[in-house]
Amino acid sequence: MSMKTRVLVLLGPTASGKTALAVELAKKLNGEIVSADSRQIYRGLDIGTGKDLGEYGDVPYHLIDNHEVGDAYSVAHFQKEAADAIQEISQRGKLPILCGGTGLYIESLIQQYQFSRKPDFLTEALELDFEFDVFGLNPAVELRRQRISNRLRSRLDSGLVEEVETLLAQGISNDALLWMGLEYKWVVQYLRGEMSRERFEQGLEVAIHQFAKRQMTFFRKMERAGVLINWIPDSLDFQAQRDFVIKKIAFF
Repeated sequence: MSMKTRVLVLLGPTASGKTALAVELAKKLNGEIVSADSRQIYRGLDIGTGKDLGEYGDVPYHLIDNHEVGDAYSVAHFQKEAADAIQEISQRGKLPILCGGTGLYIESLIQQYQFSRKPDFLTEALELDFEFDVFGLNPAVELRRQRISNRLRSRLDSGLVEEVETLLAQGISNDALLWMGLEYKWVVQYLRGEMSRERFEQGLEVAIHQFAKRQMTFFRKMERAGVLINWIPDSLDFQAQRDFVIKKIAFF
């Protein structure tokens, strides 16, 4: 009987510090990161998605920048690509670390989603023989709100609007960017003259706060469905968060 492939999962709402912690854990545990972010898979969506690839340093990452905006992509595509990446990482003797905030993507692996119709790109039903150690980051609401506000200001100052202008100039349609939601939806509406700069910035910030709340609602739904999420105490500093995870997985 073969052993299940062990996967470390780190989830949380936007601006919770997932990527930084995942990178630190990958360094300590000889791991590689598999992104579970529904927008970072697309090339060119950089500033708006917080795709700071420099943050990874020498840590290998997967499922980032591997599709073009407008490509057909679904949870079934993610499930297959993530499973392939996890298996490949494990076969090289390294620890797969699934990190992200797209709860549906993460749940599709943990709960082994089966689709009523087999996707065309699958020659046979997908078999997932994984064992998941799931950890969550959920900063105090006021801290999360402050991080979101600061990060949005940083993204605007770094050229978020200009990024969207460039994408449109490259021939990517308004509809394709509207479909990306949040930052891209609001920037497109602003550039089309549907709102003032002030309304755009204020409305986008509110939308991101609401998005973070929806993410937490989804994670709580996962728990009610039987997924054990080990929530990392928000009172811990960064190094203590890392040590909390390392000590926990040693007992699993």
